[in-house]
Amino acid sequence: MKFLDVAGVRLSAVGLGTWQFGSREWGYGPVYDQGIAPEVVVSSLDAGVNLFDTAEIYGFGRSERILGQALAERRDEAFIATKLFPIAPVDPIVTRRAHLSARRLGIEVIDLYQVHWPNPAFSLSATMKSLARLQREGLIRHVGVSNFSLDRWRRAEELLGAPVLSNQVRYNLIDRRIEREVLPWAQEHDRLVLAYSPLQQGLLSAHYGPDNIPKGIRSNTPAFLPENLRRGEHLFEVLRRVADGHQASAAQVALAWCLRRPNVVVIPGASSVAQAESNAAAADLELTDDEDAELTAASDDYQSIGGAAAIGGLARKRVGELGGRVRGIVEGLRA
Repeated sequence: MKFLDVAGVRLSAVGLGTWQFGSREWGYGPVYDQGIAPEVVVSSLDAGVNLFDTAEIYGFGRSERILGQALAERRDEAFIATKLFPIAPVDPIVTRRAHLSARRLGIEVIDLYQVHWPNPAFSLSATMKSLARLQREGLIRHVGVSNFSLDRWRRAEELLGAPVLSNQVRYNLIDRRIEREVLPWAQEHDRLVLAYSPLQQGLLSAHYGPDNIPKGIRSNTPAFLPENLRRGEHLFEVLRRVADGHQASAAQVALAWCLRRPNVVVIPGASSVAQAESNAAAADLELTDDEDAELTAASDDYQSIGGAAAIGGLARKRVGELGGRVRGIVEGLRA
């Protein structure tokens, strides 16, 4: 496992995201939560992963509980990050919710406490003032933000009066918006980007296509519309070809591409122990400059449909699914 040393913190290049722990929207169920999820955590630790990311909103606290229980015997090996859901993010609410997160995790100190989203309805000053006090009191070691623009990130740091260690943002071969401002600033100022959805919810595993669309939460996102899957075929082909050259998977190549960018740590989720181990192994995959350039060029060429077109595509998909169900019911009544 490779490690990054940023702002005095040493983190594994590949972490583990735990949105799926205890979350009904992923549909993994109690067998996963009670058996597989703890095994995913332990296998990640064994593979050298030390960064574990959760949030109070994931499964409404269940993700924190599952993660905390799985790490209980090996707390000293883990850097635990969780997130404040910013509904009324002012004292004493921030203080109470930070303590509740720590309690669910079974820890005395939260290594990284992040503001999950900016909330323009409330003063950022009040939120950062509360976090600064919690940091002084020792409940949290580091403060981070998530889904913040560069201007908001810098403002948060000014208000905190200390480094805001990280910004957790979406980053992958398909979504590279942070390369404009957020990532360069992090690299210049010894800050960290925590890249969530580094595989675009599995799209960059190159397993899917117009005739093979995943079920569940992912099927209702624009990235998995048949038209976008068609548009991604060239990128998927490049991922598979580079992967074949390394005897690796396309997903590992997509993670390795992210990790070639300084100050970036990836936090993919994992549905199984095998997937967690495969993700961790991506930290040791060395892409060549030519492979990196080819992947970047394929990324540049990918143009997805979005906005009104994507909404229309999802609406047509839902209508088609509803029509299929209605036809099935009618046929069943006729039988």
